Amino acid sequence: MASGIKDKVAILGMGCSKFGERWDKEADDLMVEAYEEALADAGIETKQINAAWLSTAIEDQHVGKSGVPLAIALRLPYIPVTRVENYCASGTEAFRGAVYAVASGAADIALAMGVEKLKDTGYGGLPQRSRGVLNSMSWANFSAPGSFAQLAAAYRAKHGTSPEELKRAMAQISVKSHDNGAKNPKAHLRNKINIDTVLGAPTVAEPLGLYDCCGVSDGAACAIVTTPEIAKSLGKHDIVSVKALQLSVSNGQEASHNSWDGSHFVTTRTASKRAYTEAGIDDPRKELSLIEVHDCFSITELVTMEDLFISKEGEAVKDVLDGFYNADGGVPCQIDGGLKCFGHPIGASGLRMIYEIYLQMLGRAGPRQRQDEPRLGLTHNLGGFPHQNVCSISIIGRYDV
Repeated sequence: MASGIKDKVAILGMGCSKFGERWDKEADDLMVEAYEEALADAGIETKQINAAWLSTAIEDQHVGKSGVPLAIALRLPYIPVTRVENYCASGTEAFRGAVYAVASGAADIALAMGVEKLKDTGYGGLPQRSRGVLNSMSWANFSAPGSFAQLAAAYRAKHGTSPEELKRAMAQISVKSHDNGAKNPKAHLRNKINIDTVLGAPTVAEPLGLYDCCGVSDGAACAIVTTPEIAKSLGKHDIVSVKALQLSVSNGQEASHNSWDGSHFVTTRTASKRAYTEAGIDDPRKELSLIEVHDCFSITELVTMEDLFISKEGEAVKDVLDGFYNADGGVPCQIDGGLKCFGHPIGASGLRMIYEIYLQMLGRAGPRQRQDEPRLGLTHNLGGFPHQNVCSISIIGRYDV
């Protein structure tokens, strides 16, 4: 019977480009920027890498449909390179491929790279898709802000939350993330904001205002993984290992009938339960040191707190307003600024989240560093819409075996 991958794979090195409006750089340049940091951190040479995975979601922008661009950009030594895409969970999907290769024994050292050049598409948000079975995602008058505004309405109706209280909690989420992002030199948006600014901003889709929506940016992030034994043989002493990786994909049930009330994400609840079992976590509110979640909209972050079973159902608003998820709170969320401050270059976001948890575990996060010696961190990606989506959960932490 499958036992999972807990502590079978270690992160040897990671890198992350500066996120933002990188008009002067191509996707290749961003990949090299992230890779050079990861390679130096890992302390190895390119010829030691056995396999690689590349994530990018917009196939007709810069990178194409194969792994060839990654092999060329990094001059990889004729090794297997696989391009993957799973909506906004694409970056974590590349990480999963590399981790599973090492865990299975198929590779000693594997690479995961995520990149996207969204600013060059000319869209104000994510580019529209118009082909295939899920072309309902491109219906006229159907948008990401609109569908997530419906999530907010459903949450409010289910829990009896007043419009004013929910909007204030959402505003606090944005203020918190901007406070954190201001300390991060790799973030796109680094200005602090206040509650009044958020509440007074133009409405995008009620109750979501301008500051409730993440931005559009370019970026890349990279991970190099191996076994703990190989990491030790290469002179690594403080080792960060993978505790769990889980993926849950909607099967259409949420959109088919009214058994789902629209107030939460079925996939997140499913993937997080599996991840906690794989990692041996019984009480995530007490055992997780910090988290990075898919804050495409502030309401998504709030609902995710409950879907991860950190806040009790209906109590995320209170926890947010009490500062539980602030940088100095019980479980800091988006301590690096999150999608809210980095933007969301789709293929890179999942790996960028893991990069921050990795730095925190090693005490290398600079002014953002959590001071209580973090032990376990979780990342959460959500791709698609509330009624049809994919959710990826990764848990990494200190290797103590």
